[in-house]
Amino acid sequence: MGRRLLAIMNTTAARLSALYLILFSISAVFLVFYMTSLSVRMLTAQTQETINEEVQGLAAAYQRGGLPLLVRTIERRARQPGANLYLIADPNGRILSGNVESLEPGVLDIEGWTEKPFSYQRFGESGAERGAAGQAQRAGETEMRHAALALVLRLPNQMIILVGRDLGEPERFRAVVRRALMVAFGMMGVGALLIWYFVGRRALKRIDSVSEASQRIMDGDLAGRLPVSGAGDEFDRLSESLNAMLTRIASLNEGLRQVSDNIAHDLKTPLTRLRNRAEAALAGAKDPAEYREALEGTIAESDQLIRTFNAILMISRLEAGYSTEALSKVDLAELVRDVVELYEPAAEEVGVILEAETTGPETVDGNRELIAQALSNIVDNSIKYSAGAAEPRVRVRLAREAAGLRLSVDDNGPGIPDAADRQRATERFVRLEKSRSQPGSGLGLSLAKAVMRFHGGRLDLDARDPGLSVAMVFPDAKESG
Repeated sequence: MGRRLLAIMNTTAARLSALYLILFSISAVFLVFYMTSLSVRMLTAQTQETINEEVQGLAAAYQRGGLPLLVRTIERRARQPGANLYLIADPNGRILSGNVESLEPGVLDIEGWTEKPFSYQRFGESGAERGAAGQAQRAGETEMRHAALALVLRLPNQMIILVGRDLGEPERFRAVVRRALMVAFGMMGVGALLIWYFVGRRALKRIDSVSEASQRIMDGDLAGRLPVSGAGDEFDRLSESLNAMLTRIASLNEGLRQVSDNIAHDLKTPLTRLRNRAEAALAGAKDPAEYREALEGTIAESDQLIRTFNAILMISRLEAGYSTEALSKVDLAELVRDVVELYEPAAEEVGVILEAETTGPETVDGNRELIAQALSNIVDNSIKYSAGAAEPRVRVRLAREAAGLRLSVDDNGPGIPDAADRQRATERFVRLEKSRSQPGSGLGLSLAKAVMRFHGGRLDLDARDPGLSVAMVFPDAKESG
């Protein structure tokens, strides 16, 4: 239990709860004591004002009738219910009249307001009453010790007059406030501890579940994800961010696995051809022309392998979100015209009509070389597969849409009617049955897809009747200038 409580106290939620509790307690204590002191000062000021009024009335009686009238006035007022404190003493401090039986020593020695509240005993309070008062004090109902504030005056004949008022009411007010404060703090402390315990316990459960899921993932369950409760709190936001990161890592691992498999299987054939070509050259006649032919074929095959490896590396870097190339403003309309002009001779050679449809300048933020390479791969594929059509035609079209710019390459070749095949066509080294007769490595559309993902866009493959439409969609494209 002790360790559990220690673990709860080490959580951020528990520490924040404790900090808020401490700050609230300090503020509450300061406010309550300030209000208590202010109230006591106000009651004390009212007491002094009441005493001054009493003194003024006694002074008027003394001026009208001298000492006899003053004594009678004090005696009459002292017997009234809830009377103030009245006392007449001789020059030596011996009490002669009033409703005060005894005073704290030294009170009558200094003329004027008493410096601090003093204790006293009312005249006629018996021992039984004092015992009952003491018992009531122990029960928390009243004060056993009376305290008062008074004004001490000396008459011309050196007689001493004391007029005061009991401070029981301010003290009772202070005691009530203190008791209320203690009860409030007690309830607040119990509530804070309960909230602290349950909030900390809930936080610990969430952390334990995240730790268990993390341990399963580290043990090899790469398909596992961190739990999300649906509360939308900071734990859920953290879990969602980490899950997105795990999904990204899983995608990269899958890509790495595919690359390894593809290199092991799809590159085995060209490497075998290289070996067979070299072996055939060594086993053949010693004719320099044959050697030269074999070496030229080997170099051509090696160049194709190098291009394949470069494409694989480029796709991997783009899918990982990394590129050493800087981004700049790219005019897609100009880029389309350049690519079409570059491939027009190759298209004419196989009897394909290559057309471009563009509007004014359409600018995006991107890498011109990467976009041009992706578009070149798509145009090259379209030319190859359209060559056998009745009216071979490839149209490169750039148009603005609501979502951005759409750069599409449409052909009228055999196309890819099946949606599943169109999805597979963008994977690495995938060559559909209809494309087996065409040269290539199966990386053109994969590279184009990686380039579009790097630019925040997408690559769409749509069936035509006949043919295929491959579109590079750039989101939020803006015109230059």
